[in-house]
Formats: sequence, structure tokens, C-alpha cells
Amino acid sequence: MTEWKIKNITIANRVVVAPMAGISNPAFRTICKQFQPGLIYTEMISDKALYYQNAKTIHMTYMEQSEHPLSMQIFGHDMETMVYAAKFLDEKTDCDIIDVNMGCPVNKVIKAHAGSALMLEEDYAANLIDTIISTVKKPVTVKMRIGFDQDHINCVSLAKKLEQAGAGAIAIHGRTRSQMYEGNADWSYIKAVKDALTIPVIGNGDIHTPQDALRMLTETGVDAVMIGRGVLGDPWLIKQIVQYLDSGTYEPIAGAEEKFEMARQHAKRLCEHKGETVGMREMRGHAAWYVKGLHHSHQLKDALSKITTYQELDALLDDYEKNVLQK
Repeated sequence: MTEWKIKNITIANRVVVAPMAGISNPAFRTICKQFQPGLIYTEMISDKALYYQNAKTIHMTYMEQSEHPLSMQIFGHDMETMVYAAKFLDEKTDCDIIDVNMGCPVNKVIKAHAGSALMLEEDYAANLIDTIISTVKKPVTVKMRIGFDQDHINCVSLAKKLEQAGAGAIAIHGRTRSQMYEGNADWSYIKAVKDALTIPVIGNGDIHTPQDALRMLTETGVDAVMIGRGVLGDPWLIKQIVQYLDSGTYEPIAGAEEKFEMARQHAKRLCEHKGETVGMREMRGHAAWYVKGLHHSHQLKDALSKITTYQELDALLDDYEKNVLQK
């Protein structure tokens, strides 16, 4: 395993799990942690909501002891509220790293001049990071895209300014904001950022297999690879990549029974964390990812999209195991 560091934080291997809005809560993160990624991020947390002490948002900063090292991500634009949010994470949470989102492509976030919109204000973005760093003790990192759109690919110049401001690492997704999650990630820009900086760079985008992870490391020279949507319904991918980078081999893909067991565990954790009503509503999407690709999964997915209780989930999976898997 290749250890590396973000400032004073030692990270055991080169596999990082991305921040995913509405997904990367403690239930999801503690499941991912079982497969031993080097680092995991929380979903993005609103600076304004922390500033106004929104109870639901403060609850989003909860973490389990088993999650270290953990990077907690904030998003926003205004200096005062961003600095407040960073100080809150620094002083009132047990996170190891504070990450600033400059990559989110969603309209609502862009309209608030946050997420990817910050890439259009290079000097302000660098000043924001500089100010946050001078206020907190924990390492501060940034996650961004290659640019806002095809006409504004400025990841190298922005990354240099962020490094100068004191950022501990940069994670870069190989798409522009206007691409959203469509088309292909362009890893050549990730390589350009890595070549231009001395701080660690984490590469993100289009890593779906252990081979993809190795190829990104080889082609771009990044310090670590970040996996996001590839992990949905398949946390085993984390362990497979760790193993493959370590030894050149990895364990086979999980079978249906393993996937169902993990889905049940995930659902229980969501219910513990959010209560059964909210937890099971959120579980509908996860359940569909866990059963994706299985024989006759369409009917099962359809039924899972309507679940409201843990019991319903358990009964549907049980029925599938008895009537489809064992035939």
C-alpha cells in the first residue's frame, strides 16, 4: 500500500471516496469504510445553513469514530459565512480535513455563485482559501472541475493560485461544469494540474473498474484516485481497487446474496441515522443500485422504488432470494 499525506494527515492508500450530495451520509460512509478506502468525504454542507445554525445541517456534521480520516466538505460563496462554516468544522467536529467545493454543477448552487461558479472568480477563490486557512488549524483542500465550460478551462491557473494560498491538496474532476456528468472525463487536464503543482492531486472521473484506477494513476501521475458513482450499490469496488493497486489481482464481483445483505445493512443504518420514514425513502435509490444487473431485476427495482418500511425491503429481497435465486 502506498501511504501519502495531506499536510499532517497520513492516508493509508490511494483510493478516495468522493463527496456525493444526498448520498455520502454516515450510513453510506461507514459501509464504504468497511472496504478500507484511504480517505472518504462527506456530502457537501451549506455554509449559510451552518451560519444560521440549522439543526438538520448541524446533524450532517455527525461522524462515527471509525470514519477517520474524513474530509468534511462545505459549499458557499460569501467570505463571512464560508469562514464561519470552516471554523465550525475546525472547532466543533472531529473531521480531519476541511474541503471547499468548487465543482458542484447544480443550478441552485451556481445561482448562489458557489460550487463550479467559484472557478470563474480565480482571485476571489484563492483569497477565500487563504482567509479560511489563516482561521483554521485543520488542512484545507479544494475539489473542482477542469473549468466552467469549454471556453473557460482554467483548472491549471486556478490550482496554482490555490496552492499558493496554502491549499493542502486539490481534487479534480475531469469534466467541465456544463458537461455535468455527461460525456467523457478528460484526464489530460488532470495530468496538467498534477504537473503544475507540488501538493497532492486527486484524480476523479470515469473510474468504474480497478483497471481504470491504475490507468488514471499511470497516465496522470496523480497521488490518489477518487471514485464516486461507481461505488453506488457496489462498495466492493473500493476493496478491489485497493487490492489491484497493491498486488495486481482482486477478488471477484460480489454475488446477489452479498449485495442483498449489504442492502439490508445499509437500510438499517439509514433508519438509525434518519428514522425509518426518511431513511427508507432514501433507501429506494440505493436498493435499485444494489440489485442492478440481476436477473429479472426490473420488477424488483419497481417494487423497491415504493418501499416505506424496512420490513417491506426485507420481504422483497427475501422473496427474490427464494423465488429467483434458488431456482
